[in-house]
Amino acid sequence: MLTIYGKSNKRTGFCDGLSRRSFLKVGGAAYGGLSLAEMLEMEALAGVGSSHRSVINIYLPGGPSHLDMWDLKPNAPAEIRGEFNPISTSVPGIQICELFPRVARMMDKFAIIRSISDSDGRHDGYQCMTGRKFGSRQPNGGWPSAGAWVSRLAGPVSKAVPPNLALMYPTGNRTWGEAGTAGFMDLSHSPFNLVGKKPRENPDNMVLQGITLDRLQDRDSLRTALDQYRRGVTASTNMESVDTYAQQALGILTDSKLCDALDLSKEDPRILARYGKSDVRFQRDGAPKMIENFCVARRLVEAGARYVSLNYSRWDWHGGDGMNFPRSRQEFPLLDQGLSALISDIHERGLAKQVSVVVWGEFGRTPKINKKNSRDHWPRVNAALLAGGNMQTGQVIGETNKYAEHAIKRPVKFQEIFATLYDHLGLDAHRDRIFDGSGTPRYPVDAGVDPIRELL
Repeated sequence: MLTIYGKSNKRTGFCDGLSRRSFLKVGGAAYGGLSLAEMLEMEALAGVGSSHRSVINIYLPGGPSHLDMWDLKPNAPAEIRGEFNPISTSVPGIQICELFPRVARMMDKFAIIRSISDSDGRHDGYQCMTGRKFGSRQPNGGWPSAGAWVSRLAGPVSKAVPPNLALMYPTGNRTWGEAGTAGFMDLSHSPFNLVGKKPRENPDNMVLQGITLDRLQDRDSLRTALDQYRRGVTASTNMESVDTYAQQALGILTDSKLCDALDLSKEDPRILARYGKSDVRFQRDGAPKMIENFCVARRLVEAGARYVSLNYSRWDWHGGDGMNFPRSRQEFPLLDQGLSALISDIHERGLAKQVSVVVWGEFGRTPKINKKNSRDHWPRVNAALLAGGNMQTGQVIGETNKYAEHAIKRPVKFQEIFATLYDHLGLDAHRDRIFDGSGTPRYPVDAGVDPIRELL
């Protein structure tokens, strides 16, 4: 993938100063891009309106601890309950970790799912991006990500903003940085990833392979970058289709809407300050703590995106240095600040019915603290936080046993959460179908999986 950005130009109003070419993307098999046909379709649909529905998917790579965040067990033995105390929230009867005081004060705007019971147990975001287990039987080409389904079934809102966007940083543990693909669908529905190897502070920092729009006129540099891209494509890829795809992407002309959404200098400084200050350093083999990307995600859905996925920090803390509780003290307050700012923004801007937010990781953590004063992987139960989307918030769904080992009430599957998000978007996951390459009809979720009734 090659994503090219440039500096803003006050005279033209565009991001680059090179005519209307405010960004240029060569998409690959992993992330995809926009075909010329997609751009023409966007042109036809321009001005549809700003009341579209959308989803922000916040992925916490590594498996955050469910019972240290959202499902504390204060009456359990010390080797299970851990070092944190529960605090009451704005909803009577609901308690969460003391390190989330802002979320606690606005608990009426959140819903907690404490009983996700089908985590795959793999250290990757596949299930948080598709809803399906990695080893499940797949159609030829693979299962599309949720954003790809939304892109294909709902289509674009704006001529200038792809419906399926990602702020997914490439990570040392590769599978923590993948937003999924279009699977058996056309590549144009793959996540349009807006970040590369450098964390974003502004659009000028979002570059891949050393090319920016300021160097776009240097054809030798551009040709070198394209050659590097071609060599990186796997041998199994159909090069003819990739070349066609690259040619289509190179011909895209658009306005500054997407670039403006990415430019946080255009945000009210008082609003941006609510989110907290990002840390651009990558967290070992995970993502950087780019908390301001929560604000970017909100700006992207306002600009016309239907689905935005992002990875935030690194949550795998069970090493020999006993990281779980020290890292929690560092990470929880910033996440508390960022989440509360995002949900406050959504409500203040009148978007609470239009924008759904989900926050989760790939699995939970062992109830029993290990000999290194940390918690190990625990796929038997997991938790998620949801908000917006006109959902019935201010409640807890599901219950675990006294040690948070497994669900004893209302076990929930990943696909049920996705079915709920699709329902919010106006999609019928059992009627809306796409035929794969073999002519087999495929659906966003499996038969028998319904939206979570308590949230509707």
